[in-house]
Formats: sequence, C-alpha cells, structure tokens
Amino acid sequence: QVQLVESGGGLVQAGNSLRLSCAASGRTFSIYVMGWFRQHPGKEREFVAAILANSQGGGGTSYADSVKGRFTISRDNTKNTVDLQMNSLKPEDTAVYFCAARTGPIVEVRPSRYDYWGQGTQVTVSS
Repeated sequence: QVQLVESGGGLVQAGNSLRLSCAASGRTFSIYVMGWFRQHPGKEREFVAAILANSQGGGGTSYADSVKGRFTISRDNTKNTVDLQMNSLKPEDTAVYFCAARTGPIVEVRPSRYDYWGQGTQVTVSS
C-alpha cells in the first residue's frame, strides 16, 4: 500500500502563487507516475498534471491545457514527494486538489487509472 498526504492548500488572491506538496509513504518503489487532479463542486475529478518516476530536467511531465504555462509539477524521489507550483492563479482554479499515484509506467489523465489517492486539499482563489 501507498499513503499520500497533501499539504499547502489555502486562500490566495487571483494572480498570486501557491505551492502544493504531496508526501508518499509505504511501498513507494511501486510508483511510476504521480499526478495532481482537482475537483470543482458538483463536477467530476479532472486531470491537472503528472510526472514520471524517472523524470529529469523537466521532462516526463504532462499538463492539462488549462494550466499549461502556469503550473509546474516536480518530483523528488529521494524524499518521495511531488510538488505542484501554481502561478498566475485564477478564480476558476478554485477546487479541491488531490495527489494521486499509479503503478503503471505510462502517464494517464483518467482518474480511474490511478491506484492511490490523497485526502485532498482545498485551494481557493479570490477575484
């Protein structure tokens, strides 16, 4: 089993930045892909970004079009953490953000393809 714990959510004004962090524990050697998803009230969970285990120099990453150029995902395999740096935040970025991990070797955007989930952290962007 793998446990994921997110931190770093909060309230921020539009245009500002926020950094989310996710710490993984347990059978972390089985994880190939770590990702971030978000869920707006009353809507389905949607893909935000993902990163491969062997990502180097910014490669091995994937982003949703809505966050491309504003969000950056990074990973520290020595600490078993994955971060999401969110810049130029917009009110529509307001959501609960979830960290996820999958044991398959390919980046997937479908939530059903991920094996482990964190409890979620609220991000609220005021206009």
